[in-house]
Amino acid sequence: MDRQVKRQYDISRRRAAAQGTRQAILDAATRLFVERGYAATTMAQLARSAGVAVDTVYTVAGRKPALFLQLVESAISGTGDAVPAAERGYVREMRAEPDAARKLRRYARAVREMHVRLAPLLRVARSGPPEVAEVWQAIAQRRADNMRLLADELAATGQLRQGLDPQEVADIIWATNSPEFYCLLVEDRGWPPERFEEWLADGWCRLLLA
Repeated sequence: MDRQVKRQYDISRRRAAAQGTRQAILDAATRLFVERGYAATTMAQLARSAGVAVDTVYTVAGRKPALFLQLVESAISGTGDAVPAAERGYVREMRAEPDAARKLRRYARAVREMHVRLAPLLRVARSGPPEVAEVWQAIAQRRADNMRLLADELAATGQLRQGLDPQEVADIIWATNSPEFYCLLVEDRGWPPERFEEWLADGWCRLLLA
């Protein structure tokens, strides 16, 4: 094997191994946090479940608040990594779509897919200590900022109901696209996730569009 080819192969193999280790840690953390709770899960338990050393957990994922943040980011992106909003596939599709109703329907589908992954972490956040609540609140504030950008895009289509302020539009979408709202209807009231998506898209179109 050529030395350069062998070097590239070794680098690729190490990267794949590192990614596998990280994913094992994230999977173990999700399972233990959901089953035992955030506070009751120790880093030693997490390391044993992931099949790695405790030092590896700290090196790869950091302390528990940082680890929980990675779980939330992974659930939001659906990729195993944090992905900025502007780089997510559904956001690019929405921005390329000139019709406001189709933008909202595409976003409703993304919300449903996202919250299937986020719902278990919401239960962790509800029962967790203040450090977990701080992570959750920071994500909620970021979501609010992103909804203002979406509201401005919807306003630019000229298809919003007359008299609606973009900040009001952003607040309505922010409140109804939250994992808390999803869990009320899907987990507490037993709605199928697909029904939630359809209802959410229809509700946004009726409330917000002319």
